[in-house]
Amino acid sequence: MAESHGGGGGCCPPMDLMRSEPMQLVQLIVPMESAHLTVSYLGDLGLVQFKDLNSDKSPFQRTYAAQIKRCGEMARKIRFFKDQMSKAGVIPKDVLDKEDDIDLDDVEVKLEELEAELVEINANNDKLQRSYNELVEYKLVLEKAGEFFASAHRSAAAQQSEIETQQADDDLLEAPLLQEEKSVDPTKQVKLGFLTGLVPREKSMVFERILFRATRGNIFIRQSVIEESVVDPNSGEKAEKNVFVVFYSGERAKSKILKICEAFGANRYPFSEDLGRQAQMMTEVSGRLSELKTTIGAGLDQRNILLETIGDKFEQWNLKVRKEKAIYHTLNMLSLDVTKKCLVGEGWSPVFAATELQDALQRAAIDSNSQVGSIFQILRTKEMPPTYFRTNKFTTAFQEIVDAYGVAKYQEANPSVFTIVTFPFLFAVMFGDWGHGICLLLATMYLILREKKLSSQKLGDIMEMAFGGRYVIFMMSLFSIYTGLIYNEFFSIPYPLFASSAYECRDVSCSEATTIGLIKTRDTYPFGVDPVWHGTRSELPFLNSLKMKMSILLGVAQMNLGIIMSFFNAKFFKSAVNVWFQFVPQMIFLNCLFGYLSVLIIIKWCTGSQADLYHVMIYMFLSPMDDLGENQLFPNQKIVQLTFLFLALVSVPWMLLPKPFILKKQHEARHQGLSYAQLDETDESLQVETNGGGHGHEEFEFSEIFVHQLIHTIEFVLGAVSNTASYLRLWALSLAHSELSSVFYEKVLLMAWGFNNIALLILGILVFIFATVGVLLVMETLSAFLHALRLHWVEYQNKFYEGDGYKFDPFNFTLIGNEEE
Repeated sequence: MAESHGGGGGCCPPMDLMRSEPMQLVQLIVPMESAHLTVSYLGDLGLVQFKDLNSDKSPFQRTYAAQIKRCGEMARKIRFFKDQMSKAGVIPKDVLDKEDDIDLDDVEVKLEELEAELVEINANNDKLQRSYNELVEYKLVLEKAGEFFASAHRSAAAQQSEIETQQADDDLLEAPLLQEEKSVDPTKQVKLGFLTGLVPREKSMVFERILFRATRGNIFIRQSVIEESVVDPNSGEKAEKNVFVVFYSGERAKSKILKICEAFGANRYPFSEDLGRQAQMMTEVSGRLSELKTTIGAGLDQRNILLETIGDKFEQWNLKVRKEKAIYHTLNMLSLDVTKKCLVGEGWSPVFAATELQDALQRAAIDSNSQVGSIFQILRTKEMPPTYFRTNKFTTAFQEIVDAYGVAKYQEANPSVFTIVTFPFLFAVMFGDWGHGICLLLATMYLILREKKLSSQKLGDIMEMAFGGRYVIFMMSLFSIYTGLIYNEFFSIPYPLFASSAYECRDVSCSEATTIGLIKTRDTYPFGVDPVWHGTRSELPFLNSLKMKMSILLGVAQMNLGIIMSFFNAKFFKSAVNVWFQFVPQMIFLNCLFGYLSVLIIIKWCTGSQADLYHVMIYMFLSPMDDLGENQLFPNQKIVQLTFLFLALVSVPWMLLPKPFILKKQHEARHQGLSYAQLDETDESLQVETNGGGHGHEEFEFSEIFVHQLIHTIEFVLGAVSNTASYLRLWALSLAHSELSSVFYEKVLLMAWGFNNIALLILGILVFIFATVGVLLVMETLSAFLHALRLHWVEYQNKFYEGDGYKFDPFNFTLIGNEEE
């Protein structure tokens, strides 16, 4: 196994994923005149994680607070443009050229001008639109109220002519004196006033009731429904409204009505009783409406032209402003030198990037015409560096599965190296069916073949997750096809793919019998389970035994791999204590018990013995001195078992006791006589040493270390039993998947086939397809995925993986484009 220390060399290439990249703490001293360009070039490079050296200062006290405020204001304008473009349906053009030669001052001036112009156009358009909506409502009032007044005039004229006829008849009979008494004084006539307007339909009944109560019934109101909804001039939203006409008498009633109209949001419009005047107003309103429509159309065209102009440069400006904001944020993390002529920055960087960083600093100094170059130096520190793995599109998803549990400590062994194979394999052990595997493979191939197109699109949450893990699902599907061929299941149907079955029936009834009814007539089936087992009465006992024992073998193998990984960690960190007092006793304990059980399983398979392994393992502890009798699988088995039992018992105190005492002795030896700090380093190095890890003279808590070791030992001893049992989930889920698949095939598809009815057959096929996709390909996939995840996180990774590190998070411009403000 090649372990990488950052260098390539030698005959074997370094295993980049096994250890995180070696990191170093670098110090940059940059002149003020080239600081901006330097940080910009480092952002393009994306290989430095800056430390905040001004954490004690508030954002407003920092050097570049004004520039950040300025960038924030420009970002606000860009967001305003984006919102306006999305409303108008204008799509910004992609940046074709990656040129970054636009000046921020020019961008600021341009944004200022465009915002002022757009705000003015919007204000004018809103004003015109409001006038237009008011005129539309006025036109409706003129139409509806005009109809009401016209019908009132007609009925009044009819009544008047009737009264006049009747009065003419009465006049012949009445005396002139009486006629004089009946004449009315015109000054005493009651003058009725009226108001017209529109009220929202849902408020119309309440509006009418409130008017009636407020005026004590001294009003007359008529309402007319408008069929189509109209745009309200005040809110700009569509609403269903009624035209109303209210007749009243007196100024007090009028003031009450006006207040109620205002409260109900009823828009009032002037109206004349004179029919000629009404016609004139209608003509004027129609003329103004057509003029406004033309003006609004021209205004919208002008606005769209302006938005198209903005859209051409939008992405370029957006990227520029975001970059500048990120640069100034980073510059604020650098501390100002006492001379105030240069900035001092510290940050983590991979060792391999040192040359690239120096080149970037040199280029920035030349391009900014700086008289003084930047200084690059490496600092010594005891701080824990960040963890950085260089991954590609295939390994990223597997690395994220591990990181979800915890980010690896700096340079500890990375579980992802083996997870790439073991994760999809353990999934496939639970999901073994090559028919279902092919379905998964086809779905994943669609995602992989169209990844360029899909990566640029906005997908839903579930689709985004599936697309991100497409290579994990691809591996899972390949392994599922492999394990499906071993189980010999294609949608639960066995196929003699590799040869004919090795067994034949003695008679017709043997399919109902156990294995005694079968005679072996050919060579053993070459690959996987013989198809003859499927459908017999002995299928379940046979497959249960096979899968249960296979689960234990796989579990013990993976747990051993975990302990071996702890050895590589101990060797890499040069910890002999962990090798001799953790790795060795753990290997002895696990393999003397469960490694021994695995060997017994293999011997039983090879010899065809009838020994009861439960009995062997239980009585190995309860009565180790008894004879094994018929359960003996090999000579001297009793002596071997006693030896293993003794070694397992010895390994427990071996794990528990020596390590705390040895650590205490090492601590005392390390700090004996060190009363004073050594002064053989530079000032900067000393400062970093002190900040980073002043653990030098801390008191050694022996009790704490001992309790920790006790917990670790108990956890391992109990975990060895519980973790082995936990791997039986492989058997349980595999059985559940197989049985569900069999039920859907026999009880849905075959039953529908048996009815000899085309409609029922089509229905059966549809139910089978939906059940297979919904239950087996979605729910079962998710279930097996989660169980495989648990086996890796708990049973495998707890043997060696600390996972208490933190990710390398460099200052990088490529991430800025994907961020949402």
